[in-house]
Amino acid sequence: MPAYIAIADDHYLVAAALADLIKKFDNYDVLLVAENGRDLLEKLEHSSQLPDIVLLDINMPEMDGFETASQLRQRYPTVRVLVLSMNDREDHLIRMVRNGARGYLLKGCRPSELNLALNEIMTKGFYYSEYFTTQLIRNLTGPSSNGTISVFNLNEREYEFLKLACSDLTYNDIADRMSVSPRTVDGYREAVFQKMNVKNRVSMAIKAVKYGLIDL
Repeated sequence: MPAYIAIADDHYLVAAALADLIKKFDNYDVLLVAENGRDLLEKLEHSSQLPDIVLLDINMPEMDGFETASQLRQRYPTVRVLVLSMNDREDHLIRMVRNGARGYLLKGCRPSELNLALNEIMTKGFYYSEYFTTQLIRNLTGPSSNGTISVFNLNEREYEFLKLACSDLTYNDIADRMSVSPRTVDGYREAVFQKMNVKNRVSMAIKAVKYGLIDL
């Protein structure tokens, strides 16, 4: 009995080409093709058969890959997600993993690697490519050996400021804790805001929790 694959990609030609390719692999068949995450979930609701693996793009209208992966994990925990995206941003990879993805491939990969990934996910439950493993280790180990937080490229002092600023301490309190002047703390704040692309302390704290940089 073949393993069933569902594809969610808003580019019709890409989705069609993927479907044709997968049908040529031994022991695989394409169950359905969806235009986006919402379309995928709607089709699954009316399907008598669940896919074994969902090939999921990230950037899609209606419902993107992040939300789709999260919904799949909640509604269909036996369905495994393999991301296939043009997006090579490290923070996006980590976010997809946290939302339940079992592997992450770039669309520039060879057909043989896609076939290998499907086989590994079916047999082992996951596929860790060299790219996937490198990015995962860089982001999940916290401060790296060169003193940066790789998600936002924060150095150790900026990361220390971030953790203190996500508490109820005032900026003057933070300056005392870090044994620096308030002017230096202002510099840390401006650097962290810029690197994290936020405009205020609340947004910074929310983003830090979202990306696992702090625990509240």
